[in-house]
Amino acid sequence: MKKATSITSFEQTRLLADARRMKILQWLMDAPATLTQLGQRLGQSPARVRHHIQKLVDADLVEQSEIRVRGTVTEKFYRAKAGAFLIQKLILPEGDRPALLFAGSHDLVIEKIAEKLSPTLDIILYPVGSLDGLINLRQGLCHLSGAHLLDKSGDYNTPYLSRIFPQRSLQVVTLAHRVQGLILAPSNPMGIRNLSDLAREDIRFANRNAGSGTRIWLDEKLREENIPVAEINGYDNVSTTHTAAAQKVQQGHADAAIGLQAAALQSELDFLPLFEERFDLVVPEVHAKTAAPLFEVIQTKAFRVTAQSLTGYNVAHSGEQIIY
Repeated sequence: MKKATSITSFEQTRLLADARRMKILQWLMDAPATLTQLGQRLGQSPARVRHHIQKLVDADLVEQSEIRVRGTVTEKFYRAKAGAFLIQKLILPEGDRPALLFAGSHDLVIEKIAEKLSPTLDIILYPVGSLDGLINLRQGLCHLSGAHLLDKSGDYNTPYLSRIFPQRSLQVVTLAHRVQGLILAPSNPMGIRNLSDLAREDIRFANRNAGSGTRIWLDEKLREENIPVAEINGYDNVSTTHTAAAQKVQQGHADAAIGLQAAALQSELDFLPLFEERFDLVVPEVHAKTAAPLFEVIQTKAFRVTAQSLTGYNVAHSGEQIIY
């Protein structure tokens, strides 16, 4: 059975930037081959192919699999060391300021904190959704994540953390509680009153991306209320941020979107509140020291004023550490 493996070193990635080596590796993932066979397919001499093979062997991507002797001819077969390779390499800016890559759910307050700390700490935002953010964190592809994943138990985030990070030390701190709901055009001209209205033929909807905490909540609620997603016009019309979802309504491309109350207010839109959620920041202990300025900001009065000015943010529990 073939297995996939990750490419994490810069040297391995650099070698595969050569199209010939990449092609050789792909052929050897499919089946073992000799230098002569590879040379014929590549249109190069076996001696030239040997140079590429040796580089791939030294990088631990290829290995010699078999030697066949046919009369006076000895054939060496090579094969890839995995059935597939996943290139994963986090490349960060190098300068006087430390850098933190935040991958997770989109949040307006995090954007403001990143701006505030920019003179001393470079927080780079990568909004991929709560679930993908935690997976990136587990794989070492970011330093910090933010999540608002509602579990069937009724708790936020901690059941997911226990499953995704077994026996791994994390710091989990509440950023805020946030109000989410339906973002609507000014004065709500379509008369949308609840989720069931999304299934009306005259309503165009703007959804959030799969894996986001918002989408996970919505899908569960649609199941509870027996609202078929096939009847929602725009269910597959997704945005990766609350701001982008609100802009679709603002620009007339949708009649309703699911997202933050703060995003609706930012775009001068109407809003129908549906639920309040807990948004947590998650950082492995190994990166906790670098992330300390972020957690310090959350404890300040200035942070609370900023968060509350956005509307839909409850900071009563901001800065509290979550035990899971």
